[in-house]
Order: sequence, then structure tokens, then C-alpha cells
Amino acid sequence: MDRSANLDTEELKMTREQYILATQQNSLPRTEHPQFYPVGIYGWRKRCLYFFVLLLLVTMIVNLAMTIWILKVMNFTVDSPLVLQSDRNVTVNARNHMGQLTGQLTVGADAVEAQCKRFEVRASEGGKVLFSADEDEIVIGADRLKVTGTEGAVFGHSVETPHIRAEPSQDLKLESPTRSLVMEAPRGVQVNAAAGDLKATCRKELHLQSTEGEIFLNADTIRLGNLPVGSFSSSSSSSSSSSSPSSSAPRQTIYELCVCPNGKLYLSPAGAGSTCQSSSNICLWS
Repeated sequence: MDRSANLDTEELKMTREQYILATQQNSLPRTEHPQFYPVGIYGWRKRCLYFFVLLLLVTMIVNLAMTIWILKVMNFTVDSPLVLQSDRNVTVNARNHMGQLTGQLTVGADAVEAQCKRFEVRASEGGKVLFSADEDEIVIGADRLKVTGTEGAVFGHSVETPHIRAEPSQDLKLESPTRSLVMEAPRGVQVNAAAGDLKATCRKELHLQSTEGEIFLNADTIRLGNLPVGSFSSSSSSSSSSSSPSSSAPRQTIYELCVCPNGKLYLSPAGAGSTCQSSSNICLWS
């Protein structure tokens, strides 16, 4: 009996002490740190996230390597020009704000075609127009147009130019192989050879015609070669068919220039008077 009463008394003391201690702890301010709960991705989600990050890194490395390879293959550097290559053709299009095609440049295996309202080629320095073409005209703005082909330049219609000049120490040749060559000017045509000869050669006939003026030959010496030689007879009713002096007669060195009624020229042996006759064999048989 006494032992059980002692146990009950001790339990009561312990309960009382625990109550007092609990009330004292609740009344005192809490000085310990608050408890934190970790927040994050764990397990298979974390492994998937790492896998996607690694895949993204590999994709970036592959794209960078492909970009460097393309630039190297195309020779695209700061110092070299841009090269565009294609197995068929390369086409560059220009469009307006409405999407309509305004210009096109096509580089193919057989030709280079440009479709636009006006095509221009300008110099790199100064922006001078070297070549321009549109529906109305083609303008060549270079200081010199040089055609190096063996056949020269072929024009289907008329050509207008104020000056035609050959290169230094070179001949200028105007030729029409199968047809005629015509030079016309309302105020005159001037042909001048300042330091050389002027030759006009033809196969059949050379005509010098002036409709309202005169033909003026001005030179120290005027020579007419290969003129036929007529004969002179004291009788006006007959003329000799001989075209050269007789072997027994002295050599003739002076001749008279005669003109037939039809305008033909011939030589007649000079005498004390005029030896020209309209009934000469040269005039009769011309």
C-alpha cells in the first residue's frame, strides 16, 4: 500500500513538472531557426531535364559546325566575294511592297538574262553610267567602244555617230562585202588624209557627180593613166585605127588631151594645131 502510494505521488510530480516545463517553453520566445522544406525536381523528372539540356547543347554544337562548314565551302569570308553556285541556274528576284515582281536576274548555263524596266552598268568610282538599256534606246557611256572580233560589228539598221576613228598606227576600213556602201550628209562629206594617200578603187566604174556645182581638182600634178591614144589624120572624113605611132615615124612624146562628145577622154598626138576630132575611132567606138 505504501509503495503504490509512493509511485502515484512520483507520477503526479513528474506530470506536474512536465506541465510546468511545457508552459515555460511556450511563454519563452523561440530563438531556434525556422524549419525549411527543400523544393525541386527529383527522380525521373530530374534525369529527363538533364537529358533535354544535353540534347540542346549537342544540337547547338552541330548547328555551329554546319554553319562553319557551309561558310568554308562557299568561300564566304570578309576579304573574298560572295559565291552562289547551282547545278542549273541562279535567279535573283526583286519585288515591291505589294509582292509584285519588278526585276529578275537569271544566270544560267547558256545565257544571262535580266528582266527590268532599265538595266544599267556603272563605274565603281564616280558612279558613271557605262552602259544602260531600256525599251527606247541603248546608251554606251564609256570613253571608248572596242570591238575585237574578226568580223567586227554588225548593225541591222542605221548607225549615227559624229566621229569614226581608228586606233593609233592602225588603218580604218569601211567595207560592204556583198552590197553597196553609202555615206550621206546634207551639209557635205569630207574625207581627209593629212599624212598619206587617198585611194578610191573599184572594179567597174567610178562616178564623180555634182548636180548643181562643179568638180574641182587642185594639185601640183594631175595624172590620168591608161588613157587610149587616138590617131590624127589631115582628112576629117577618115581616122586611123592605129593606137600607137608608126615604127618609121619619130617617137611621140607630147600628146593632147581630147574629150569626145559623150565625155570620154583620150590622147591625140600633139601637132601645130589641135588634133582632137569628134570622128576619132575612140569616140566612134566608145
